[in-house]
Amino acid sequence: MTTDTPTLPRAAGLRSAPGGRAAGRLNSVLLPAAGLLLAGAGWWLATLVFDIKTVILPPPNEVWDAFRRLPGYLLEQTWVTLRRTVLGFAWSVAAGLLLGLVIAGSAVVERMFYPLLVGVNAIPKVALAPMLVAWLGFGEKPVTVMVFLLCFFPIVLSTATGLMSTPAELAELSRSLSASRWHTFVKIRFPAALPQIFVGLKVGMPLAAVGAVIGEFQSGVDGGLGFVILSTSGIGDTPTALAAIVLVALISIPLFYAVVLAERLLLPWVRETTSQR
Repeated sequence: MTTDTPTLPRAAGLRSAPGGRAAGRLNSVLLPAAGLLLAGAGWWLATLVFDIKTVILPPPNEVWDAFRRLPGYLLEQTWVTLRRTVLGFAWSVAAGLLLGLVIAGSAVVERMFYPLLVGVNAIPKVALAPMLVAWLGFGEKPVTVMVFLLCFFPIVLSTATGLMSTPAELAELSRSLSASRWHTFVKIRFPAALPQIFVGLKVGMPLAAVGAVIGEFQSGVDGGLGFVILSTSGIGDTPTALAAIVLVALISIPLFYAVVLAERLLLPWVRETTSQR
């Protein structure tokens, strides 16, 4: 008498069919667009139902009119903020990866500096803005450093955590093969840490735009979306200020998904071996 034993489906069988993948790609465009439309409709209904004054919260159509009045100016300031955001984020990635490597490679360094990093990260960065101006002067440098400060800690933390969380079976394999520390790092530890590192990058990327705006508020620069928000809200031009705020949000979306795309291109095996959608 034979007994049929159920078998687990192969990983490939768990992947969605071609039609399902096409529908997923379509939904990845349609669903965010629907979410934006619903958010805009809720915003418009709130201003209508509660009769909110324009100086407090203008409806979406007035914000759109403000953008149409000053498209060239707002796009120019968007580019300025985007450049500062990317530059500060790039510096934070370079320094964060380097320090994360050092912390993961030395227990002494970890015990010496990890509590200090936690304490510095707990300091409100707005409180540091006037000091950055005093130390670095007015202009671009305080803005870039503010972006750096907001992004740096998540990247350091994710890098160190990923490198110190190498799967035990992989570490045992490297020891059984008598692999050198360098080969173990290049072939095992760093590739295994990359998913965790990208978590820190995805956390830090939106914070970069926040840091750029905070820096533009405080550093005395005469350009950027932060400058637009500060100058227009001060004279009661709330629609233009909100148009600049919306642009800050909009530039963070493609930057975030650029990091997501880099993760998918560099780590295709993560999607194949996990339940990520």
